[in-house]
Amino acid sequence: MNERLKAGVIGYPIDHSLSPKLHGYWLNRYGIKGTYEAIKSHPDDLKTTINHLKSNGFKGFNVTLPHKETVFTLCDEVSDVAQGIKAVNTVVFRNDGSLWGTNTDAYGFSENLISHSTVDTTGGAVIMGAGGASRAIIVSLKIMGFKRIHIANRTVEKACDLAKELTSQDCTITYGDLSSAEFHLHHCSLLVNTTSLGMAGQPPLTLSMAELPKTAVVTDIVYNPLITPFLSMAQDNGNPIVDGLGMLLYQAVPGFEMWFDYPSPQVDQDLRQHVLKSL
Repeated sequence: MNERLKAGVIGYPIDHSLSPKLHGYWLNRYGIKGTYEAIKSHPDDLKTTINHLKSNGFKGFNVTLPHKETVFTLCDEVSDVAQGIKAVNTVVFRNDGSLWGTNTDAYGFSENLISHSTVDTTGGAVIMGAGGASRAIIVSLKIMGFKRIHIANRTVEKACDLAKELTSQDCTITYGDLSSAEFHLHHCSLLVNTTSLGMAGQPPLTLSMAELPKTAVVTDIVYNPLITPFLSMAQDNGNPIVDGLGMLLYQAVPGFEMWFDYPSPQVDQDLRQHVLKSL
């Protein structure tokens, strides 16, 4: 194949993105003639940037903050998962020039969990936070088969809106302020933190895990540091933990498969160590 395959990630800012390191590793590992670029695009220039990529032979692109919701509205067609999350993080340019978008955050979250632990989906899940990441994780949990989810958030109204939107006949979603999480831990099999609380420069996350069953899996979507204060609390409580780096790595798999026509790029320790060196 003489054609150099091209993809990238659009964001503002973009220098923090680890996606070029991740995809670059796979391109080199599998000997693929291709490139993956970090593309800085102000929100006002987003349409121009996408048209530039389309006209310059890009196969597609990833989307990071603050563009995920906007790109969702710009796609000609989106996957069912993206429709549920109302945001897109992976786009493919079809042969006719149209944009097809999906959201692989839900896939990345579930694959990370499955690869590191055994989660009892018949138990309840408690989600700390009600932002965009929380929405993707709730969609993921519903696909996995969770029937009961509780959202605990600083702003109760935001948790309420999210719960009302995503609750369904197959999954009951309740909500409350951050302190409400503790009342749901006794029947919890999965505890997820999607907030920045407890990180450097942020207020502490005050949560007692005393009622959390020792078999419950605890995970945090933050991966820098790899063991967050939240995960450290869970370790001290005797719970199995899953760090957030795997979600980043696994969410990249579907895009790489589509843009570079390579099935199942491996998420393994070599890739983890390569990406960790960039943190």
